[in-house]
Amino acid sequence: MKSLCALAFACAFVAAAPALAQEKAATKPGFALPAGKPIRILVFRPDVKVGSQSAGGVVTNNAEWTSSARKFLADALVAAKPGGASDVVFMPELEGENAVLLSEYRALFRGVADTVLQHRLFKGNRLPSKVTGFEFTLGPDVSRLAALGGGDYGLFITTNDAYGSAGRKMLQLFAAGIAGVGVSSGVHTGYAGLVDLKTGDLVWMNADFKMGGDVRDAEGAARRVSQLIEDFPQPGGAAAAGGQ
Repeated sequence: MKSLCALAFACAFVAAAPALAQEKAATKPGFALPAGKPIRILVFRPDVKVGSQSAGGVVTNNAEWTSSARKFLADALVAAKPGGASDVVFMPELEGENAVLLSEYRALFRGVADTVLQHRLFKGNRLPSKVTGFEFTLGPDVSRLAALGGGDYGLFITTNDAYGSAGRKMLQLFAAGIAGVGVSSGVHTGYAGLVDLKTGDLVWMNADFKMGGDVRDAEGAARRVSQLIEDFPQPGGAAAAGGQ
């Protein structure tokens, strides 16, 4: 009886939770990749998490899945050549002060990305100063990373996947058939951001809270990358207005 009560409470909580918007992209107004010249995109190690989701919603990371996903996503990025890039390269492993510098900028990007996600891309929680335009930056000193890795633009990728366990899927069926409420099975979110390594400006970002593609295999990872770089800036193309 207690387990049924707990299940009913969980189902009611999920039903009451607000629905998340799915996909949104924005480009800095007036920005387009330069036409008629080689473009080198420097990819920072993708922030990848892959795990399983229990019946109660608890996520447990899976190191093997995560390692495979990181490799498949990297291969897919190179093959995709975002924006028609002439080269897609990855930041090499760094040591000492350079490693600390990279870690600091990765953390800074995550902070900026969180602000964009919460207050700019999606409706309902916008800052008064960020209603229009797309003015976000990591600062001009980010050019130090370009010197270390070699690139005109820096690409940050983040994906988070939790595949529903058998118990979670059973809960989903029970909730729909008995309780009449929807319970999601699995978590599949991701975002990508492009930074001008000369100025430090964030010039493009795309986010999706309901992504497709099973990142644990090559085909699924390729699909995921195609979604992550959807609406990617094009050389000489008309830049999209900042997100809605």
